Amino acid sequence: MADPLRSRTPKIISITNQKGGVGKTTTTINLASALAEQGFRVLIVDLDPQGNASTGLGVEPEDREFTTYELLVEDIALDEIILPTSQENISIIPATVDLSSADIELISNEKRSFLLYDALRQPAMDDFGFEFVLIDCPPSLNLLTVNAMVASHSVLIPLQSEFFALEGLSQLMMTIREVRETANPDLRIEGVVLTMYDSRNNLSQQVELDARDNLGDLVFTTIIPRNVRVSEAPSYALPVLQYDPTSKGAQAYRSLAVEVLNNNKLPTKAA
Repeated sequence: MADPLRSRTPKIISITNQKGGVGKTTTTINLASALAEQGFRVLIVDLDPQGNASTGLGVEPEDREFTTYELLVEDIALDEIILPTSQENISIIPATVDLSSADIELISNEKRSFLLYDALRQPAMDDFGFEFVLIDCPPSLNLLTVNAMVASHSVLIPLQSEFFALEGLSQLMMTIREVRETANPDLRIEGVVLTMYDSRNNLSQQVELDARDNLGDLVFTTIIPRNVRVSEAPSYALPVLQYDPTSKGAQAYRSLAVEVLNNNKLPTKAA
């Protein structure tokens, strides 16, 4: 159970968009890497049954004995679930396909929307000293995503720079509004980040224009470019900041991290 008297909780951000293939997991991994590079201790919660964040950080399936599934449905100690990664300052709670059945199993639990909230606010979390928790949500607006939003301080939305990008965003905003009204009144939108942006493409430029016209200051100044290094990095189980530190993709995620820190009135720790 969460202790309402505790104040030492890390900043919890859900990275979500019900549309698949928008760079959600890529953004989770590389934003975590950019924050870790600044010296912040980061926990990634892999809440996607595909487990791509786990794979992208080199956590092999055979090493995922306890996962986000156990975090939600069983009473397992955090030190058995939270795994270190090869990246300094980044730990992860991995996921497997078992998580895909969690929606059905949790539906009868009267606290079903607050399970992740309680899990991430238990006193044992203090022992790890995390300053950020990034939740990689599944590509759907299901009970897992609702758990993430209830548990979070804010929501970061990757938006692919392609046709129909803004379609479905209204549904996501409606879900955020419903969570605010029913479970987490302090939930805010961290921002919308344009991903897979090709500056040579008129369509990318039009999507950016539409997004900034419709969403205004909610859209981050930083744009994540379509970059081959960003695409290659997961196959080496590395963030792009480690795979190619000087690439445009790595520079963009560093810039995004600075914006997130500024949003949260946190100082940068290192150049």
